Amino acid sequence: MLVNIQTQSKAITYAGCIIQMQFFILFSGLDIFLLTIKACDQFVAICHPLHYLVSMKPWICALLVLVSWIINILHSWLQSIMMLQLSFCSDLEIPHFFCELNHLVHLTCSDTFVSEVVMYVAAVLLAGGAFAGILYSYSKIVSSIHAISSAQGSSAVTQNSCSTATASVMYSVVTPMLNPFIYSLRDKDIKSALRRLCERETMKTSVVLRLKTCT
Repeated sequence: MLVNIQTQSKAITYAGCIIQMQFFILFSGLDIFLLTIKACDQFVAICHPLHYLVSMKPWICALLVLVSWIINILHSWLQSIMMLQLSFCSDLEIPHFFCELNHLVHLTCSDTFVSEVVMYVAAVLLAGGAFAGILYSYSKIVSSIHAISSAQGSSAVTQNSCSTATASVMYSVVTPMLNPFIYSLRDKDIKSALRRLCERETMKTSVVLRLKTCT
């Protein structure tokens, strides 16, 4: 996206498109797996706090992350190999802001039956399994919290997206760009800089209001 903005060109080579698709599959799948691991970690910490130090040892966490990397690397390679078996016409226009697997499959001139089977089976096994693990973990967490007498409640927020492209931009571009800023808020220097900036803006606003009042 940065290259497109700089060069004012939306064209991409065939090899670049395959590489872009492979990295997107790798990191999006890895993101889902890490969220699943986080959900399991929170499940053990909240529902079985006495077993947490035994169940979630550092080497177990490292092993889970390593397995997540291996599975998603193999998955991205598999999808890339399946895509390389397909043939495309020249000068295609992809109706998306990046080379997404599903869009590329529908633009090919070859038979897509095997590719679609591999794509949907992998999605059901990997994404579906991870999503089921997240739902199970948080359902147990919620039930454990409800079992404790508390005055706090929970609410659900329903998000509606205008289009698939807009949703893709949000979770693949906007969120990763905001993550460094959000995590940097834990730094004392960042907090003090933001506090000074807010105080400066407040002083400017108060001066302008006093001038208007005197006028």
